[in-house]
Amino acid sequence: MNYDALFAQYADRTVRAGLIGAGQFGASFIAQTIRTPILDVPLLCDLDAERAASAFAVAGYADEDIVIADSSVSATAALEKGRRVAIQDATIVPELPIDIVVEATGNPEAAVAIGVAAIDAGKHLAMVSKEADSVVGPYLSQRANKAGVVATPVDGDQPSLLIGLLSWARLLGLNVVAAGKSSEYDFVYDRIHGTVSWRGEAIALPDFADVWVMPERGVKETVEARSEMLWAFPQRTVPDLCEMGVVCNHSDLLPDCPTFHAPHARTLEVSEILRPVDDGGILERPGTIDVFNCLRRSDEQSFAGGVFIVVECTDAETWQVLKEKGIPVSRAGGHALLYNPSHLLGVEAPASVLSACLLGYGTGSPNVEHKVDLLARADRNWSTGDVLTITDHHHHEVAGLEPLLMPPAPLSEDAPLPYYMATGRTLVQDVAKGEVITRSMVAAPNDSVLWRTRDEMDRMR
Repeated sequence: MNYDALFAQYADRTVRAGLIGAGQFGASFIAQTIRTPILDVPLLCDLDAERAASAFAVAGYADEDIVIADSSVSATAALEKGRRVAIQDATIVPELPIDIVVEATGNPEAAVAIGVAAIDAGKHLAMVSKEADSVVGPYLSQRANKAGVVATPVDGDQPSLLIGLLSWARLLGLNVVAAGKSSEYDFVYDRIHGTVSWRGEAIALPDFADVWVMPERGVKETVEARSEMLWAFPQRTVPDLCEMGVVCNHSDLLPDCPTFHAPHARTLEVSEILRPVDDGGILERPGTIDVFNCLRRSDEQSFAGGVFIVVECTDAETWQVLKEKGIPVSRAGGHALLYNPSHLLGVEAPASVLSACLLGYGTGSPNVEHKVDLLARADRNWSTGDVLTITDHHHHEVAGLEPLLMPPAPLSEDAPLPYYMATGRTLVQDVAKGEVITRSMVAAPNDSVLWRTRDEMDRMR
């Protein structure tokens, strides 16, 4: 796709975006957009307005051009003078003279409130917070369509990038057998010292050499052996399932199993492993979504949380030529791996923002359907009064809960509760190991936009 040609007619336009959230994604977005010709981000909101102002300064804006505003009136006045405006109150962002709201708080409650307000104010919405998207993404998409604005995920995060890769495959007529992403952190094998490390922590595995090479037969057994040897490290994370759940709602792919297979695989092995059992892989059926844990040596390239598709090789001669050119093709020649081994956070996000505002469509699906929910299953016994507190904020993990993706259940008080509606809630009854957390198991909040919006979405089914 030639982006110059695609946006050439808008060379004299400037899209104005308001960004909410000055974390890693937001800071990288601000730093990039100072160099993006037809996109201006003059407004940055964060709970810490000083941090928002600092993000502008770090990106290269002069101190005298940065203003901290405390009201809609003062923010509007500063924007009219061409200043960079930092604010703390997110509720005023949709009122300001911008074209699109970029929501990057990572807080599902705040993200939904901001998203609804932006749409109702006639602003386009770029939803970076996948946590909110996993709970009410289909609702926000439908509400935006009715309002005549665009709600979109953003390039730079895996859901949008994978949706784009899938649409490219459909355009070409490629038959996608499996799709997904690599987990965020690689498993790095040191043959000399007999160790495998993850996020800098190494464990001694002197026998790992026995499972380093994937045999042509016995793929399932090798995958299981690797998993058993690496049990001390996390093999599935909440964000991975959350992101791929968003993709399910934007596509026709579904998980092969609720918690994913999540095999440990070298990049060249993915097309051997994530293919149907009848073809020698581990999938019960084609058309699935999953995650793999990238296994590599320290001198090999990381998959870096990138996205991939496994496709059928329908013409043996063509794919043999492509294999010779370096495309990873299974040894039997029936499947190939095509991938984008990176996600560049806010550096790539301008493509989605500009597409929404200038072309009138986002980088997700135009028809988002409610196909899966991210849920929580107890992997230990819980007692009445226990609080489902996030214990690992980086991975959104609640110790004692296991994430899983399931089709939406019929509406009832016993219906499973989406993961990000369950976190932080107090249990009102005992929960046994193996039970999925339901609405009736937790104390509902008194006033939650997230809960109200999800209820409204459920009533639309």
